[in-house]
Amino acid sequence: MIRNKPSFSNSWDPMKKTGPVCVIMLVAFLTTNLFAGEIHCLKRNNVAIFFAPSLETAAEEVAELYPGVKSQLEKALGWDLNLTPSVLLFKNTEKFHEIAESPLTVAFAVPAKNLIAIDLTRINIRPFTLENTLKHELCHLLLHHHIKEPVLPRWLDEGVCQWLSDGIGDIIMDQKHSFLNKAALSRRFIPLKALESSFPLRDRPLTLAYEESKSFVTYMTSQFGRQGILNILELMKEGYDTDTAVLRALNTTTRDLEIKWHDSLKSRITWFMHVSTHLYDILFALMGLLSLLAFIRLLIKKRTLKDDEMDETDFVA
Repeated sequence: MIRNKPSFSNSWDPMKKTGPVCVIMLVAFLTTNLFAGEIHCLKRNNVAIFFAPSLETAAEEVAELYPGVKSQLEKALGWDLNLTPSVLLFKNTEKFHEIAESPLTVAFAVPAKNLIAIDLTRINIRPFTLENTLKHELCHLLLHHHIKEPVLPRWLDEGVCQWLSDGIGDIIMDQKHSFLNKAALSRRFIPLKALESSFPLRDRPLTLAYEESKSFVTYMTSQFGRQGILNILELMKEGYDTDTAVLRALNTTTRDLEIKWHDSLKSRITWFMHVSTHLYDILFALMGLLSLLAFIRLLIKKRTLKDDEMDETDFVA
């Protein structure tokens, strides 16, 4: 999750108040107010990790994972990440929720401060792992390190980060109850234009926004390949807005792509619903076919045994 203009509560915003002060002072402020206890700092492999003493093992794991995750992202996008991020590890979900955008959030990034915050109480709960969560949040830092505001829209930011982190988002999405599937059936999508600067705060629309972002980026890669997305990002790095970058890279408009993507989702879900509606008929037909095949096999077996018996009788005679 990206936090370009983070608000740590309804009444105060430490990011805004810190202004140009260094990240260390910012982290000190946060740890004093949110951790309320002894805080350790581990600096290794160009990453600074802040944690409570009981989270030392997790901090060590982050330090070991960081170089590999950073290298994977740099290779995937062809961009360097020349910065030293700070990672805050939380063991108290309530404290984490004081600064998170939504109760569904398990991690977020603040690119303006090269900061990542992770709620460890929900890491390693399917589908999350510490590695892919770190990869997702670091991807936000990498994108914003090269594409400046306000060029990068929120939907593309989140979509690319999910795409490059094995489909993992910042929130838990139960695919058995996909809001995207429901939106496809009702044609009640959230327009991408409405997801440029921010995502909804309510749970269902927020989840749908994440699903749409991931799905649309996946659709573009299926139609234009991996290089298509990379070309768009490279043009945006040069300062082009999203619509211009898409037009120059893919020779089509964002709006036309959005319409075709909606149609593909509608077609997919219609086929799925058709199969689901006639599931019992399909199963009944399959059972009938299997029974027929079993009967034929039995007849063949009986005929073979009868022929063998006749052959043995002729031999004895």
